[in-house]
Amino acid sequence: MARVEKSDAQWRAELTDEQYAVCRQGGTERPFTGAYYHCKESGTYHCVCCDTPLFSSRTKYDSGSGWPSFWAPVSDDDLRILQDHSLGMVREEVRCAHCDAHLGHVFPDGPMPTGLRYCINSVCLSLKPG
Repeated sequence: MARVEKSDAQWRAELTDEQYAVCRQGGTERPFTGAYYHCKESGTYHCVCCDTPLFSSRTKYDSGSGWPSFWAPVSDDDLRILQDHSLGMVREEVRCAHCDAHLGHVFPDGPMPTGLRYCINSVCLSLKPG
């Protein structure tokens, strides 16, 4: 997939205020409030900004963290992992590799087989059933 580049005005026009605040400004939604936190529907979760398939419902699990959690992405090539030094700690930030949307963070406390917990904001995702 090609790199998606849009102006700030284009992102603001295409996204809701909350989507813009999280995806484009690195914010976060309140825990236990996102549309996909308790979602059990099967399908593929896509980036809300560029429609890249990011996570499968087959790798989704209830981590108790307050955000949708996945133990693996559809493809590592579709994500960028960056060091995040905010909040007085070092975390691994997850971004879409195609449009640079902030998605959430990944932690090394997930289930096997990967041992990873991709903690992703619902507002950054759109679920395509299937």
